[in-house]
Amino acid sequence: MRFGLLGPPVLFHDAREGGRDDARVVASPKSRVLLAALLLDAGRVVSVESLKDALWGGAPPVSAQASLHNHITRLRRMLDDPGRLRTVPSGYVLRIDEGELDVHVFDAHVAEARAAHTGRDWRRVVRECAGALALWRGAPLAGLPPEVGGYAFAQRLREARLLLLEWRYDAELALGGPRLHELVPELAALTVEYPLREVYHRQLMLALHRTGRQAEALAVHRELRTRLVGRLGIEPGPGVREAHVEVLRGAAGERDAKGSGDAEGSGDAKGSRGDKGSRDHQGSRDHKGSRGTKGSGEPGRPDPSPAQLPPPPTHFIGRATVRDALHRTLTAPDPYPTAVISGMAGVGKSALALHVAHQLAERFPDGQLHLDLHGATPGMTPLTPAQALTTLLRDLGTEPCRIPERPEAAAALLRSLLAPSRTLLVLDDAASAAQVRPLLPGGAGCGVIVTSRSPLTALDGAARFPLAPLSDEESAELLRRASGRDGLDGTDAARLLVELTGRLPLALRVVAARLAARRALTPDALAGQLTAADVRLHHLEYDDLSVRRSLAVAHDALAASGREADRDAARTLVRIGALDLPTYGAPLLARLAGTSEHRTEAALDRLLDVALLEETTYGRYAPHDLVRDFARERAGEQDTATTADTALHWYAAVAERVLVAIVEPGSDRDDRRRPTPSQPGGHAAHVDTVAPFAGAEEAFAWGDGELENVVALAGRYADDPSGQRAGLVATLARLIFPYAHRRGRVAEMEVLGQAGLRVARRLGDAAAEAYALVDLAGLHFLTGRQNDALALNDRALAIWRRLDHPSWIRRCLNNRGLLLDGLGRHTEAGEALERSLEYARRLDDPYGEAVTHSHLGNLVEHTDPRAAIERHRRSLALGDEIGAVIVRHSAHCNIGYAHLRLGQPAAALPHFEESLRILGGHGDWHGESQTRLGLVRALRLLGRAGRAARECAELLGRADARADHYTGGLARHQHGLLLRERGHIGEAREEWSLALAALDGTDEQAVVTELRELLACPD
Repeated sequence: MRFGLLGPPVLFHDAREGGRDDARVVASPKSRVLLAALLLDAGRVVSVESLKDALWGGAPPVSAQASLHNHITRLRRMLDDPGRLRTVPSGYVLRIDEGELDVHVFDAHVAEARAAHTGRDWRRVVRECAGALALWRGAPLAGLPPEVGGYAFAQRLREARLLLLEWRYDAELALGGPRLHELVPELAALTVEYPLREVYHRQLMLALHRTGRQAEALAVHRELRTRLVGRLGIEPGPGVREAHVEVLRGAAGERDAKGSGDAEGSGDAKGSRGDKGSRDHQGSRDHKGSRGTKGSGEPGRPDPSPAQLPPPPTHFIGRATVRDALHRTLTAPDPYPTAVISGMAGVGKSALALHVAHQLAERFPDGQLHLDLHGATPGMTPLTPAQALTTLLRDLGTEPCRIPERPEAAAALLRSLLAPSRTLLVLDDAASAAQVRPLLPGGAGCGVIVTSRSPLTALDGAARFPLAPLSDEESAELLRRASGRDGLDGTDAARLLVELTGRLPLALRVVAARLAARRALTPDALAGQLTAADVRLHHLEYDDLSVRRSLAVAHDALAASGREADRDAARTLVRIGALDLPTYGAPLLARLAGTSEHRTEAALDRLLDVALLEETTYGRYAPHDLVRDFARERAGEQDTATTADTALHWYAAVAERVLVAIVEPGSDRDDRRRPTPSQPGGHAAHVDTVAPFAGAEEAFAWGDGELENVVALAGRYADDPSGQRAGLVATLARLIFPYAHRRGRVAEMEVLGQAGLRVARRLGDAAAEAYALVDLAGLHFLTGRQNDALALNDRALAIWRRLDHPSWIRRCLNNRGLLLDGLGRHTEAGEALERSLEYARRLDDPYGEAVTHSHLGNLVEHTDPRAAIERHRRSLALGDEIGAVIVRHSAHCNIGYAHLRLGQPAAALPHFEESLRILGGHGDWHGESQTRLGLVRALRLLGRAGRAARECAELLGRADARADHYTGGLARHQHGLLLRERGHIGEAREEWSLALAALDGTDEQAVVTELRELLACPD
């Protein structure tokens, strides 16, 4: 089966027994619309909303969903294989194989014809053009309502048909023969239909002249010139002028004698040709394409300088810094200034280039050339260097017959022509440095602006200007100006539209165009449409503007490439869409792809090069929000499920490696690694595939980069109906929580703990539930909510007792004693800690014994600080004996606090400093923050205010980075005391007010009471 869009939409059924394919017109208007909408995005997901808009415009009936389903069913019956039209979660996909859509075959013929025309292979030009034109049944999408869209698609195809006709007539004029007589009526009809298209008039003049009708040829020229001068105030272009000179000189006879011919037309007046084929007629001109009289056909009369810049953008906003830098680069005294403006699709590269080019036009008096290289133009093949050189040389007036066939020679000629001039070249939408390099001028006075999605780092000597999306303020201003909605300023709807478009100029222009076209469409309503991520890209299409198609060009080119890295890049983008995480690293993506990290890094480099990814920090990658939406569309439901399973297994495996690296050997580590009933089988095998970390520092660095992704996966799949996926979430939360706790990542701890708790209760996993309760208790302790922590810890203790798990009973008793001590319930605290100590000795757990001695020391400190110091020294000795970093650093910290209670800050200071030294990069935010608070207090009491202030600022910065308001409140309390001692009472009161707000709702009653007293005192 084949499909047709080059005319009214039709289906072609395969011919039988050598007959012609049977074209079946789709009778139902709605079915025609549906088929066209699916074919316009063949092979891609077309959302339900898009199809409703195409079928019913902006007012679908109540029964639209059911009606759409019926139309889909009818269309499936027309297909050779109903499975071609698949239903996917967000819409429908129509599968089209290679060669089945007439537009694809047409485009292939166009590309071949273009190459043949450039190479002057005239017989091949005729053959390819005929093949393409035979597919044309009428205007593309004929008979369809405007709601279907595709205006730019149809316009491109209509223009391609006109080019095919031009190229075919060029070839037939070059080949000559009896067919020349048949060209005249065909070309005459085209000149009537397109009265301002000079090419057809030139070709008609040559056809008339070479068939002996010289007077009629001159009349065609006279009528065209009168029309152009009268309507537009311009003279005919170089091609028409050259044809006019040929007619006047009677060049046909000369050409017969020399057997020459070219693309502009050569042959004899009587239709006979020599055997030489098409050859350059070097003797038919008395000039050589030099600036001044190039190609005018009128000796002594210079051509005007090229002024090809398209109009500057109407609404150009922002970019002041990069614009000024471009000015400096292009006007600097250095020779050969070249500027590369790079960035993702729709970021405004061409707009900036044209804006700057127009501003600098007067500095380049010999002209401004503009060439679209079609590096990423939907529906277009990038120009080859040879095609680009031919275009530029023709634009500079070089006769086509004098353009060298070899690109190297053509590039040398271009440099020669531009060498004495001051010309500005704007090379728009470059695909690669190799495409641009031959086009660079040799003149020191010339300037070049290149736009590309790639930074073209292989282009030596170029200054690079990467573009990011606009700022919020610039985006809002562009939206207001382009839409004409002055009331948008400062509104919530405007801010939401800016956010939903990702501040991308192309997306903002689409939104502005929709607001301008439909005054009844409110910004709030449009924002509501854009909020749904699965259909956002559908709403970011208008007329010939489409975010989706702009992004698809780069992806589809990668997918169709012959290079392994390119194809890997396309698949990697789909996996990114399937998983949809905040950021990505090569190890994760390599695991998803089942390839090596080296190969994955090559794929990521290609995605960076075509601006489908950004490198946020070294080795971490993230797509723009709209690229993320595009990638999600490309990922099917099956891809999403498989990718999620692989990612969860990998993260759980690496989390166990992190646990082993950061937690010292002993029962704490062993118990965490022990599987609970909900842990899926095969986890140990996955762990074996992951290399161990070299040390704690490396493990912490991995967690710092990946915790955001871990939290995203846990939140997304905790409620997944798949028991395996949910079990992996519980496993992941249990294994990664010690890292999050050590790092003090408060917000992330909350998500992980709650996700683990939900999964455990749903799956009936008591051990996993106890882990989650203990972890959430640790979170509440870290944030100063000790009553809440105690309740959670006691619930976990009850479960561990029921499960008869002695080592966890010991930990929960230890935690209970610590929490009761903080709440002032000292007797109960002592009882819990003594029982914990008994369990530690019974279990022969020196680590647990050391920790409990430390907590008993804190308890004793209230009444006998010296006895507390002895307890802490016992804990320190055990820590030294077993090499436990956390125990040793905690012991020194606690000894420091005991000395402070004794009023001995000088004795306390070295213990706090030693505590921080021992901790190093092992990571223990609670211990570190308490040590730094003690250090600030000791320094303040010793009168070393400068260092105390610096240490306090360091602590505040670290607390704020973790969103740890509790520690931040304690630090601000100390900072206020420092400010008061320096006489800054007003600033001190501000700090105390902030501290009180941060500690409100915590159980830190002693500090809260002191803060209220401080604020109650008059200045």
